[in-house]
Amino acid sequence: MLGASVAGLLAARVLSESFATVTVFDRDTLPAGAANRKGVPQDEYAHGFLARGRQVLEGLFPGIVAELTAEGAIPIDIMRDCVWVTGDRAMPRVASGLAGLCVSRPLIEAGVRRRVMALPGVTVLDGHEATGLLFDGTRVTGAKVLPVGGATGRDVAADLVVDATGRGNRGPTWLAELGFERPAEERVDPRTVYVSRDYRRVPGAQDFTAILNAANAGRPFGAVAIGVDGDRWMTTLIGIGTGQEPTAGAMLEFAAKLPDPRFHQLISTAEPLGPPARVRLPPSVRRRYERIRRLPDGLVAIGDAICAFNPSYGQGMTVAAVEALQLRDALRSGGRAGLPRRFYTRAAKVVDVPWDIAVGADLAHPEVEGVRTGKTRLLNAYVAKIQTASGFDAAVAGAFLRVANMTQAPPALFTPGVVARTLWFGRQRR
Repeated sequence: MLGASVAGLLAARVLSESFATVTVFDRDTLPAGAANRKGVPQDEYAHGFLARGRQVLEGLFPGIVAELTAEGAIPIDIMRDCVWVTGDRAMPRVASGLAGLCVSRPLIEAGVRRRVMALPGVTVLDGHEATGLLFDGTRVTGAKVLPVGGATGRDVAADLVVDATGRGNRGPTWLAELGFERPAEERVDPRTVYVSRDYRRVPGAQDFTAILNAANAGRPFGAVAIGVDGDRWMTTLIGIGTGQEPTAGAMLEFAAKLPDPRFHQLISTAEPLGPPARVRLPPSVRRRYERIRRLPDGLVAIGDAICAFNPSYGQGMTVAAVEALQLRDALRSGGRAGLPRRFYTRAAKVVDVPWDIAVGADLAHPEVEGVRTGKTRLLNAYVAKIQTASGFDAAVAGAFLRVANMTQAPPALFTPGVVARTLWFGRQRR
């Protein structure tokens, strides 16, 4: 296993069911507890598990939600406990049964890593970087591993190598070096800028645990505030395209433009816990491994190595969790021979919906460069009505959130009842 990211750790968990030994290598020095690390630059920004991701996490590690909650994570009903603003009004806040988890990225990794390291036969080695693959002419037989800062590496034999090294992975280059086709890539650059800052959270001072102001076609900016461990609000201002970029020195002015005042009120009154940080997000990238005609056995990629999403939509960890289940099922259904083909076919179906949601939302902004098909335009027009209708009707809002949280497939948005309500309430209202 290359990479001790959330994707890599979850993959190690499912592989422990099929392999006697699993070794996880990561180039970082991994912290003993919940702390930031260099290899996860986004861990200082707001995170959370969507409802489907929390289901998978608890299924793989029974009791882990309670463990993380004891350490400060906050279980929520995603509709009742959050202020969702997708149009110009907040959604009705009612119980939905969508169970999410507000938690910082370092605490997630620490909790999952602790569980994985306790598994029989699983070893996590930090300070080791993969530099290449071993290949016998037919299949990948292991990886070349070098201690960080060391001069001499070693060859590590393996029945299966899993590339979970994230967005900047070298998997396509390694395939090309072995004589295989590189996966085709789809890229969308929303030119998104984040400005993030932590604030002190006083439990019970607000009647919500998160605020999510989504950008939309008419408003290329938004904001997120999530209550997390350490009695903190992790907040992020989001600007898409030129002319809407938030700046560290004008957070309040930027937040004042949001249609719902609660985010502005929050950062106006809460105590800052540090300076603001500004970053420009990289493009979203999807690698089409499932379309490669010839794949070597013994190697699969997972998580951001397959698809690196725009993090504004909070999909990455949940997608990685569901991909881990698909890896387990692909192994169970056919063993190790032909595993990459079976897994990538399954993983593509997992990625399709969140990718279409994220890319469709990005391409709704005229400032974003990308190919807009007739399907994209039609779906964006309908989604715009859903976003507006969600501020008036709990049924439409609930349907939208179930699809966004990956607990229902997109056809749930096209049932006669949801369509009728969307068309009625989705008309522009003041």
